[in-house]
Amino acid sequence: MRLAALGALLLAVYAATLTIPATAREDHTGDEVHYLLGARSWAEDGDLDLANQYAGRQWREFTRAEPATSGTLVLGRLREPQGVGMPLAISPAYALGGADLVELAIAALVALAFVLAAALARRVVPEPWASGVVLVAGLSPPALAAATTIAPEPVAAALIAGASLCAVKVRESARLRHVYAGAVMLALLPWLDPALAIAGLPAAVCIVRWSALEGRRLLALITAELMLGSLVFYARLNETLFGGPLPSAAAASPAPGAGEIAERAPNLLGLWVDPSAGLLRWAPVLALAFVGAWLLARSRRERVAAAIPARREAERVAGLLVATGAAQWLVAAFARDDPAGWWFPGLPMFAAVPVLAALAAWGMRHARVAGAVLAALTLVLSAWVLGDAWTGPAEGWLGAAR
Repeated sequence: MRLAALGALLLAVYAATLTIPATAREDHTGDEVHYLLGARSWAEDGDLDLANQYAGRQWREFTRAEPATSGTLVLGRLREPQGVGMPLAISPAYALGGADLVELAIAALVALAFVLAAALARRVVPEPWASGVVLVAGLSPPALAAATTIAPEPVAAALIAGASLCAVKVRESARLRHVYAGAVMLALLPWLDPALAIAGLPAAVCIVRWSALEGRRLLALITAELMLGSLVFYARLNETLFGGPLPSAAAASPAPGAGEIAERAPNLLGLWVDPSAGLLRWAPVLALAFVGAWLLARSRRERVAAAIPARREAERVAGLLVATGAAQWLVAAFARDDPAGWWFPGLPMFAAVPVLAALAAWGMRHARVAGAVLAALTLVLSAWVLGDAWTGPAEGWLGAAR
């Protein structure tokens, strides 16, 4: 009942933010327009050739400013590097209710992601710490904004949280449904964005490894082949559609070289503490995730599990959460030029925010006073952002972030 109430509350809050536009003049901006054009093309034409969408100026349904195509012609068809996964995922909702229903569907997925995160947190700490910290993280400004942002990260957050929970359940009892459910969710990640497959690696390794340790070696092998087979099919389909193993092969601008990617190393710090776009600037409660990581390191160093057997399973879950957060941190840092962009702060890291919230619950239990201050500050920031969006000048999410 507690988890159901958590999900219902978050969904109600997210639904209330559907009227907040991206900017003062635009309901949608950045890659959102390209994803919606792809969904419209699939829903109406049954393909992802966007030439007729641009020729018919169908983008006017989503934005006032004419967007420049991000793709090129491949075998006479206009393909964009946003890929096929996200447009296909949102096309049913778009066909039924347009962009508004797409946003509501994403809001439901984000609420589900935090419910799954609370279930993960319960494996590490008891209630009320598990649900309480996850609720605060779910009400943080980055979560409120991401819940109605049409982008891969909010969808991936639900898949990663779900796959991580399946991995934990495999450890508890290697049942077929948990193994396959986790494998399918992880296999979908690269279709949303190839880089997100890296964030799913810790859960993938745990599912395969823990299945084997439970004596289900054949099941572990089949699961690994399912995930690898999805990657192979994904690469081959992209070769046909985009002219390369990744959708970025059809990008209008050249892909960055190794030197350019290495120059993004400062993003490792900027993603967290950048004065305007840092995740901790807008969701201070997530600083407790670092406390949780430190507690895990100390627990292992002091061999607490040898004296308290129940701690062993908590350490395994926390280790999975740390590895997932670290993987997404690397992806977010090196996949983008800058932590700031067309999105509200925190979106590049959002695929891992629910699992980081579960880890933060451990930190909250051991740093209660500091945690209470960080949680209160997070909620104050949320109230300020929403108040500015609803009662102040109609600047939208990006205006409230400045």
